[in-house]
Amino acid sequence: MRQVSRLKYVVATWRELEKKVADLATLTDISLDEDDRSLEEDIIREITGIERSLEDLEFQLQLSGQYDSRGAMLAIHAGAGGTESQDWAQMLLRMYLRWGEQHSYETEVIETSPGEEAGIKSVLIEVKGEYAYGYLKGERGVHRLVRISPFDASHSRHTSFALVEVMPAVDSEVDVTIDPDDLKVETFRSSGPGGQHMQKTSSAVRLTHMPTGTVVTCQNERSQFRNKETALRILRSRLLEQELEKKAEEQARLKGEHVTAEWGNQIRSYVLHPYKMVKDHRTGYETSDTSAVLDGKLDELLKAYLASRVHG
Repeated sequence: MRQVSRLKYVVATWRELEKKVADLATLTDISLDEDDRSLEEDIIREITGIERSLEDLEFQLQLSGQYDSRGAMLAIHAGAGGTESQDWAQMLLRMYLRWGEQHSYETEVIETSPGEEAGIKSVLIEVKGEYAYGYLKGERGVHRLVRISPFDASHSRHTSFALVEVMPAVDSEVDVTIDPDDLKVETFRSSGPGGQHMQKTSSAVRLTHMPTGTVVTCQNERSQFRNKETALRILRSRLLEQELEKKAEEQARLKGEHVTAEWGNQIRSYVLHPYKMVKDHRTGYETSDTSAVLDGKLDELLKAYLASRVHG
């Protein structure tokens, strides 16, 4: 039903564009017949609107993957470097939460592991809404930060790394079916905030998928049942993403492309010193407005990547 609704919207958009073109043709004929130059501004405005609509429709073609219309699960892991990388991971979390807010996506922090002094070791968030995965799938990879460290008394320059994972949200067992016999289920007391109830009862759940070794932990809910339910949903998303990665790697090998290891796949650099620049190494797109990017204005970076996948 979601797919039918989406296709109906696409058809309605094209029909509306067809009507605009017909109206433009009529307006142009009137202008020519009556030699009325006062209509020129209206004609130019209509042409501009049609061009913008065509650009939007072309961009939709870049979000035509099987799971692009889904919501997304996004995980951030701090790299080696202790507090520096953990602070960088938290900066990335803020960036993606701001991006979601700007696009009216509902975001929820499902699981977080705080750093020892500052920042976070890892975090998992869910981005709910149409095409969240399609937009964010290109964020998968290593993000590099170069800056003057706020934690270094000597004010020296530091380089930090964080790994971002992006998975399509899975709502049911339609996409991924898990055999209960393949699961190892463990319960333990929550170590995070949440009051006395979470500290006294074994409400936290750890799931291990034995065939793949994939481990998922959830302890944010008060109920063990809810934690297990959420953990299963995350596990299905991870397993689905693993399948998609296998297919992508196989296609790359068949094409003769170089396939890099996950941590070696540095996709973007954020340089705050000695100059300001954010550069995507896959597309070559760069901007000096680092503050805007870190404040969630990622659209140009996301669009550049999606366009490179279509035209490349």
